[in-house]
Amino acid sequence: MSTTAELLKGAAELFPGEVVTQAHVRHLDLPAGAGRFALITLDNGLDHTKPTTFGPQSLANLDAAIDQVEKEASEGSIVGVGITGKPFIFAVGADLKGVELLKRHEDALAIGKGGHNVFRRLSGLAVPTFAYYNGAAMGGGVEVGLHCSYRTVSRALPAFALPEVFLGLVPGWGGCALLPNLIGADRAVTVIIENALNQNRQLKGAQVRELGIADALFDGADFLEQSLVWTAQVLNGSVTVERPEVDRGEAWDQAVARGKAIADSKVHGAAPAAYRALEIIAAAKDGDLDKGYDAEDQALADLIMGGELRSGLYAFNLVQRRAKRPAGAPDKSLARPVTKVGVVGAGLMASQLALLFLRRLEVPVVLTDIDQARVDKGVGYVHGEIDKLLAKGRVNQDKANRLKGLVSGVLDKAEGFSDADFIIEAVFEEIGVKQQVFAEVEAVAPAHAILATNTSSLSVTEMASKLKNPERVVGFHFFNPVAVLPLLEIVRGERTDDASLATAFGVARKLKKTAVLVKDAPAFVVNRILTRFMGEIQNVIDEGTPVAVAERAVEPLGLPMSPLVLLELVGPAIGLHVSETLNRAFPERFTVSENLAAVVNAGKRGFYVYDSGKPELDPEVAALLKQGDSVLTEEQTRDRVLDAVAQEIGLMLDEGVVAEAQDIDLCLITGAGWPFHLGGITPYLDRAGVSERVNGKPFLAPGVASVPA
Repeated sequence: MSTTAELLKGAAELFPGEVVTQAHVRHLDLPAGAGRFALITLDNGLDHTKPTTFGPQSLANLDAAIDQVEKEASEGSIVGVGITGKPFIFAVGADLKGVELLKRHEDALAIGKGGHNVFRRLSGLAVPTFAYYNGAAMGGGVEVGLHCSYRTVSRALPAFALPEVFLGLVPGWGGCALLPNLIGADRAVTVIIENALNQNRQLKGAQVRELGIADALFDGADFLEQSLVWTAQVLNGSVTVERPEVDRGEAWDQAVARGKAIADSKVHGAAPAAYRALEIIAAAKDGDLDKGYDAEDQALADLIMGGELRSGLYAFNLVQRRAKRPAGAPDKSLARPVTKVGVVGAGLMASQLALLFLRRLEVPVVLTDIDQARVDKGVGYVHGEIDKLLAKGRVNQDKANRLKGLVSGVLDKAEGFSDADFIIEAVFEEIGVKQQVFAEVEAVAPAHAILATNTSSLSVTEMASKLKNPERVVGFHFFNPVAVLPLLEIVRGERTDDASLATAFGVARKLKKTAVLVKDAPAFVVNRILTRFMGEIQNVIDEGTPVAVAERAVEPLGLPMSPLVLLELVGPAIGLHVSETLNRAFPERFTVSENLAAVVNAGKRGFYVYDSGKPELDPEVAALLKQGDSVLTEEQTRDRVLDAVAQEIGLMLDEGVVAEAQDIDLCLITGAGWPFHLGGITPYLDRAGVSERVNGKPFLAPGVASVPA
């Protein structure tokens, strides 16, 4: 058997670029004469923007600190040991950059064992141990505290989570075994499975206390001082920590079943991490921690060597890194300041845009429309949303008053836009209407103003073609709901200049959106791929495959919703319009479904009714459908749909619609909610052999979203 030191030394050699966390030990006298105390502080020497992580050398440093306090505890020179973090950060878990480098199962196993061997020593000391969650705690940061006897948490703590399942891992340093034994299986399933699969939902300090993960909650300002006072009270017996008894009967099994139902609804069996975590939680019912830790080690190693985790890490890196440095964006220094924004239109989309610009830029925003009633409704919507923010405590009264004062509406574009720097239109999706709007705006706007279009599928070049200054027109395509989906497709028309483009990217950054540079090609990225995807599903239905079979066929992708539910969300009329636009551009690949047209003409909002609470095919829609007699299986349907998507992505990359396959994936993750465990879509197509079958080559180089060779 390797010693912990040997395990960690071997792992450290595989990861030379680790940002190393130190574990500083200092001694202090606890209040009220409670005795001498050792406090370990985790700190990587960088500010809070570079959170503390655990790579192999960092674990070795913590191991060495525990050597010291273990000796002191056994000698009786200390009465307890605490562990805390640097300002604003406790610790955010394993260093994922190191995980990406692992190529062998035994190396992955060593990472799991190394973490367990170090952390579990905290529960084996001769004195009580205390974790003080002073700031952000995730993954291994949460788990190191679970090995302690007691925990306190700061009310100011902004983020606390076990996000591993979201990425394609399990909490593998004690989380799956310890948490259900601390707070019960049902609450543990909420933290480990439900929150992780709900876009990695985070807990705040007060929730950590409510769930029973922490034993005490203190304000952020004097958190450590209060925690040490409380520690002294626990040690001298004046405070007794009582924890409710964990139900190890039927409630435990019901919690695991609930977790499985959540996993099924989110990933449909398509990604293994949630199921592996649930197996460990189920087995933890008997409280055998050694067995639980071994199961965590094995699951961790298996998942690290699996495709879903590599896709998850790839997706994580896209969203965290590539999104911050958009490929092909001009130099930031070319961007012009934006001190006033104009919005053409005052419907729902335009009103959502006005609210976003107002909240993020905090500059005057003016809406226009064809009559006063629409203008008033648009401004009223923005005011109403600000009132909701005020009611939730997200803004104070002064801020609410100021924001309301910055938004206005006028009928006269000359009055509204004569001093605007950035004007965006969100009017009816018809090229003639958009051209007319831009002609009217150009006549009254300053020469430097950017003219942006929120078109989802029309040509930006054509829209700008009749203007005196087409170089200042840029596509600025948001996704609905605007407040939720991060993606912004920034479209460069044939004559868009660098200054206009740089300004658009600068505004996107202030709006906190993920901007991707897109060529002016029909339907850009997300709508083109989704329309090809949906179009192939529709073709299969039209040819004769039952609706339910076509819907189930793509369940293994683990998409946020089924294709026809998505169509309902988008609106069948919009889906039909985009398919018509793409059919004109690429008639050999994009069809216009007569059945979909019939659904739209009948005024139907979708294919389903929800009378039973579950989606069921609307009998009126079923009566409209005219189907052929070619019936495919789920597998045949899935192959056809994926082949179509792989072909379309290949063509888009050949056309230079975006710089690389990575941008396609970034768009699908942030604009259409496609899962992290797919890595968007191209890693999945590569892994399933679809890319090779259709295009003769994979989209990504080996090791980019797969285990390095």
